[in-house]
Amino acid sequence: MGFMRDVEIIWDDLLDAFQNDDCDTVFFLDRETGEIFSVPIDYEDDDFWDELELNGDRYLRIPGFDYEQERLLLIDFMKGVANQPLRNLLERSLTGKYSYGRLDEILSFYPEEQERLLVLKEEFISKRIHNWLEVNDIFLRENPL
Repeated sequence: MGFMRDVEIIWDDLLDAFQNDDCDTVFFLDRETGEIFSVPIDYEDDDFWDELELNGDRYLRIPGFDYEQERLLLIDFMKGVANQPLRNLLERSLTGKYSYGRLDEILSFYPEEQERLLVLKEEFISKRIHNWLEVNDIFLRENPL
């Protein structure tokens, strides 16, 4: 285990980075300053990439919100759906590769369930962030959640 780091990180920036589902953009955390920054995956600046590689302990790549994470969240969400026809519709929507767009349309007719999903997603991402921070020995000065 490395040494513990106590840095000031803007929670909303970290939340945005963890919710990133754009595979063409990567986010990094500067462990020394707490700054979160993003770059295009195909950014053509060798000096920049060399700097990141040389200082691998300082710059951590932040994992985005990929399809597998989304599926885990949706499966967990569907366990709490009491309306059986809605649950069946949601289960069918999961068979497509990009289910979230369709899911959002479906849930627009069920505002209570849509709100529950948003709360669940925020809790899910918050838990991922806290686990990631702990694994990387980073402790926030103020714990937002």
